[in-house]
Amino acid sequence: MPPASKGRTLHGAASVSQVDYHDILQVWREADAIAEIEHAWLFDHLMPIGGDPNGVAYESWALLSALAAHTRRLRLGVLVTSNRFRPPAMLAKIAATVDVVSGGRLDFGIGVGSRPSHPGARREYEAHGLPFHDTARAVAALAEACTVIRRLWTEPEPFDFHGTHIQLTGAFGNPKPVQRPYPPVVIGGRASSTLRVVAEHADLWNIPGGDIADACERSALLDRYCAEIGRDPASITRSIVLPVSYGRPDATRHAIREAVGAGFLHVVLGLAPPYPDNAARWIADELISPST
Repeated sequence: MPPASKGRTLHGAASVSQVDYHDILQVWREADAIAEIEHAWLFDHLMPIGGDPNGVAYESWALLSALAAHTRRLRLGVLVTSNRFRPPAMLAKIAATVDVVSGGRLDFGIGVGSRPSHPGARREYEAHGLPFHDTARAVAALAEACTVIRRLWTEPEPFDFHGTHIQLTGAFGNPKPVQRPYPPVVIGGRASSTLRVVAEHADLWNIPGGDIADACERSALLDRYCAEIGRDPASITRSIVLPVSYGRPDATRHAIREAVGAGFLHVVLGLAPPYPDNAARWIADELISPST
């Protein structure tokens, strides 16, 4: 998928926690055979942030690699990886591996990590012995991570990196990703500090939620930040996550049309468990086809 997609709307779906692996696999296999669904996503939480707090939540990149091996067409990714969870050089290795397994279908999603105000998300750091730094430090670390990951994917020789938050000696990535020069980079978030990182590093920008007015305001701010560094704002595809209502598909269709009309041409439909029977076919027939 070229990042800008030449103005064509791309529709995909995202799955979450509280779902058995075989149910996720079935939906992804179904979606892989349906042309209207062009990309599929997992989220990156180590514990559920909704529903049963002790329910199922798989490690996203291990699961993504398994799903990549069971699909052939879908572009796929994690929307978005928490930069707080994994050392960036290790994440670069994991992502390159998934790109190889998938035959070059990875869209690399990354973000600052969970909001400290979200108690359901905050607990997963304490439960796994992970530090939770303040937002300013986390944003700065994200910017350094994007630089390091890109270098590991592209540089032919080992290198050292001495940043404020990342220190590497003799860093080298092999194998390289299948995609050249590297997989499209998707950065998620809405905070102004994160949008500055988006302007510098992203091919796609994703904003969660369905508040189109807020998304448009954030998009305009991103345009401004791009202009400040001399980047064409149109070079960053705008992406949005929209929750799916199984009982009110008309409301979801309206949200899709509204988002596309506002310039968000990369639409991710969030699926809540339990999934309906033939969920992928239902999404294509009830949501995507009537909205295009």
